[in-house]
Amino acid sequence: MEKSNESYLATEKVGRLMGKYAIPCVISLLVGALYNIVDQIFIANASYLGSYGNAANTVVFPLTVIALAIAVMIGDGCCAFVSLSLGKKKVKDAGCSVGNSILLAILSSLVLCTVYLIFSNQIINMFGGTVNEETFRCSKEYFFWISLGIPFYMFGQAMNPIIRADGSPKFAMISTLTGAIINMILDPIFIFIFKWGMMGAAIATVTGQIATALLAAWYLCHTKTVRLMKKDFRLNGDIVRRTLVLGICSFLSQISLVAAMAAINNMIRKYGAMDEIFSQTQYAQIPMAVVGIVMKFFQIVISIVVGMAAGCIPVVGFNMGAKLNNRVKQLFTKLLLAETFVGVISFIIVEVFPLQLIGIFGAANESSYYTSFAIKSFRIYLCMIIFACVNKAAFIFLQAMGKAVASTMISMVREIIFGVGFALLLPAFFGLDGVLYSMPVSDILTAVISAVVITMTYRQLSAM
Repeated sequence: MEKSNESYLATEKVGRLMGKYAIPCVISLLVGALYNIVDQIFIANASYLGSYGNAANTVVFPLTVIALAIAVMIGDGCCAFVSLSLGKKKVKDAGCSVGNSILLAILSSLVLCTVYLIFSNQIINMFGGTVNEETFRCSKEYFFWISLGIPFYMFGQAMNPIIRADGSPKFAMISTLTGAIINMILDPIFIFIFKWGMMGAAIATVTGQIATALLAAWYLCHTKTVRLMKKDFRLNGDIVRRTLVLGICSFLSQISLVAAMAAINNMIRKYGAMDEIFSQTQYAQIPMAVVGIVMKFFQIVISIVVGMAAGCIPVVGFNMGAKLNNRVKQLFTKLLLAETFVGVISFIIVEVFPLQLIGIFGAANESSYYTSFAIKSFRIYLCMIIFACVNKAAFIFLQAMGKAVASTMISMVREIIFGVGFALLLPAFFGLDGVLYSMPVSDILTAVISAVVITMTYRQLSAM
């Protein structure tokens, strides 16, 4: 890294650094989240798709998150490793990590794409796609085309944090934004004009992902801090291990979300069939479609939260490597305050304006049962969203400090033990409503753990 950049990360005001690195990261993640959300908005407002298309989108969404989980494990791990290495002035290690991460992203994406194409029926069934015949048909059509784009999607997402670590957060943002804009332009054309339905939504998404991947590939040929050499593309077991360890928290936070969504989708299918209204064939897809919409709004909020925290990874990593612990402590304080603010605003929106949120996703074309269940879902499922925001910030900050094990363990408790456990347990007592209660209960219990972790982190930074 050039001297001026080293001085900048070590001496610039923490607030300014947070703004420079976090804002582009937030925008990048928001734009990435909008791929699936934009698809769902256009699908929901197409009268020939409606809640069936919404339900299909909900079924396929976790499968794209699996791809994202692998990609961010590679990308965020490399980002943290590169930042720590540059802070310690180990430039060669940084280059090797980037080269190895590029190879891992390509190989893993091809394997996942193959698995998806071969076992599509079984996978769709596993995530609740058999709630009724029309939902299964829409899910299969959408999943096929999305699977073809998996290599491009994973490559673009994995390279994004690496580009940020190289000192180009704006380019990372622009590359993702370009793909999303292409998707937004093509979605209405393919869905409403060409009448391609789920296939049209998927093709629009994949086209945008290809554009993002091509821009990322171009940047890798023009890096400005880490200079890639041929030897960097030879797999180094030690570098790969250290990189993936730093990224494992990002992986688990995403993959555990998949486990929770699989549990939720199947509980919705099971207990929806016992409900007086939703046991009827023409309404069977409504709970799955609605919960999918609620999750999409939550994904927008979490994209902001994770973006703010993940954007600070290069700054935290460099200052930790340079042993400037007081600056790390200052950054942690500002991050927690900012994440709390996001949580408060989100809470007000879901509690006061649920009807308006539903309207974005085509509620005008649906029955009154759809609307009433959606309002209840927003208000219950996300009532503890403030805690969810602070929890995520704590997990990612620990990861940025190089405390991958602690970060991973806490994330696992939240997403697997609480997230999946309560999604399976509470419906047995509260029926379909139990699925909605699982989220706030998990966030409350995790907040207790986070409070302890945050206190310990402050004490450690002060002692160091």
